[in-house]
Parts: sequence; structure tokens; C-alpha cells
Amino acid sequence: MADTDPDALEREIERTRAELARTVDAIADRVSPKRVAERSVAKVKANAEHLVSSFGDLVGGSASRSAAEMEGEERYPAQSMAPVLIGLGAVLVVGAAIILLRRRNR
Repeated sequence: MADTDPDALEREIERTRAELARTVDAIADRVSPKRVAERSVAKVKANAEHLVSSFGDLVGGSASRSAAEMEGEERYPAQSMAPVLIGLGAVLVVGAAIILLRRRNR
């Protein structure tokens, strides 16, 4: 079943080359340091948002609770959480920077 038509073979070769070029470009884009960094930052941000949300629910309860539900309970002002959240954010940023630098040095 070999095609002996030179034009058909040439078209098949060109199609295969184009397909291979698209595949190589996709692989290069996926492993580029910029794309890896973008995905890492997005993952860290998502994890940080989830952690802050969980921490806020744990410490202060749900933000959607009404004043009547909270009556008689000690209320924590948002300002008292600011240093904790700032410290947590700093730790996350430093951790992400360390991870990115280690990957970059490999």
C-alpha cells in the first residue's frame, strides 16, 4: 500500500512536518519557565485563598452569620486578624519564591 505518487508523498511529508511542529511548539510552551511560574503562582494563590477562608471560618465563624446569631458571643474585629493574615501572606510569598528559585536552578 505504498504510495508511489511523488506529489502525494510530498503532501504527506508536509502534513507530518506541520503536525510535528505544532506538537513541539505545544511542548515548548508547556515547559517554558514563564508558563511554569504562572501556573505555580496561580496554584499558590488558590491555596492561599482557601487557607485564609478556612482560617477565617475557624477563628471568626462564617461571615454570613447575622448579628442575632452572634449575640452573646465574643466578636473579633477584622483589624485583629490583619497581622496574622499579613504574616501568613509573607510566609506564602517566601515559600513560593524558594520553590521557584529551586526549580530555576535545576
